[in-house]
Amino acid sequence: MAKHTKKVSIVGKYGTYYGASLQKMVKKIEISQHAKYTCSFCGIWHCGSCMKTLAGGAWTYNITSAVTVTSAIRRLKELKDQ
Repeated sequence: MAKHTKKVSIVGKYGTYYGASLQKMVKKIEISQHAKYTCSFCGIWHCGSCMKTLAGGAWTYNITSAVTVTSAIRRLKELKDQ
């Protein structure tokens, strides 16, 4: 038996039962879940020291729709200032 997982890394705990395609999806989610995040203020999502709360995804600070909205708001503010 091998001492470590080769290709599956963090999802090696699930074994071969679930298949490669599901393991790839779970791997992407679990890597983002266990990563370290810092917000633009000082913490993640809710900070005890500055008492700021930010909305985000389940395991990510920014989701794609939020990035689209913030870029649109920034663009509109720049147009308004001109």
